[in-house]
Amino acid sequence: MSIKMAIIGMGGMSGWHFENIRENIKDIEIVAGYDIDKNTCARRAKEWGIKIYQTPDELYADKEISLVLIATPNDVHKDYSIKCMEAGKNVVCEKPVTMNVAELEEVIAVRNKTGKFFSIHQNRRWDPDYLTVKKIFEDKMLRAPYTIKSSVHGSHGLYGWRAFKPNGGGLLLDWGVHLLDQMLDLMPDAVVSTYGHLHSKPNSEVDDAFTIMLRFESGCTAVVDISTTSYVVEPRWRISSHEGTAIVETWEMHGKIVKQADPDEIDWTETVIYTAAGPTRTMLPRPKDTVTEEALPKVGERNWIDYYKNVVDVLNGKAKQIVTAEQGLRVMKVIEAVFESSKTGIAVTTKI
Repeated sequence: MSIKMAIIGMGGMSGWHFENIRENIKDIEIVAGYDIDKNTCARRAKEWGIKIYQTPDELYADKEISLVLIATPNDVHKDYSIKCMEAGKNVVCEKPVTMNVAELEEVIAVRNKTGKFFSIHQNRRWDPDYLTVKKIFEDKMLRAPYTIKSSVHGSHGLYGWRAFKPNGGGLLLDWGVHLLDQMLDLMPDAVVSTYGHLHSKPNSEVDDAFTIMLRFESGCTAVVDISTTSYVVEPRWRISSHEGTAIVETWEMHGKIVKQADPDEIDWTETVIYTAAGPTRTMLPRPKDTVTEEALPKVGERNWIDYYKNVVDVLNGKAKQIVTAEQGLRVMKVIEAVFESSKTGIAVTTKI
């Protein structure tokens, strides 16, 4: 028996959900939808062949629907999530799940009270570049990393409602929530210090670039750097440890792992080189025979639709939920600390 699903918010991102669920998830059938824009409703009804609700209350009252996707602007995620669960529906909510920690705590309280399924569409847990980095960690291909840098750079700026603060716009709540979710999934130990510097273009009311530095209890430092006004991009990932460095250049996983050939070797040369900045031995490139180079690990065929495969398995009692509200709460706590740090100009001591 298929899971009957409705969508609230039938704009751009909902199209990805509809097409990929229809093509790949046979246990979910999207049969209805609601949007405040009646033109959008008419277009989607024609494109998708679904029924349209005139009001959210019609959706809440529909006993056929057991799962609801919320794909609206961020500022109304909380209210729709709560009302759907109170009406007996399971919920998948687009990210960021809420505008702040307090709102998400309200949602979690309702989930606990109703016993309904609630998850956040953190699809980028299945990005191949992230899974590659995760495998480097899990297989201890570089032991005890001291710095991890995650960067995404573009030059097209923010658009639509994402450029407006009241709707929950801004880069931190858009791309930032993805990259922070990846970093916190990668690093389970507590974040003990959070520093953030948000940047905005002139006359903009939201951030369109930022740099975040997280220090973890293990001693590792994570840097998350994102910009929509960057015309030269940096590697997607860089992992540094005392025994080597891993680089993932692009989303297509171009990159490598370079390690010291003999970990016990210390003084391998007395050479000094002369550069435009003067003589140096500390920054002298290593001879090729003192390092080894490895290809990035293979992670197999994975994609975003695996998120929905997990949702189906959880609802059928066959699997453990991968993306939880509690994980989302951890991300939102870091985001609030970033906003505070950017406002004060100093790092925030945390235990997240």
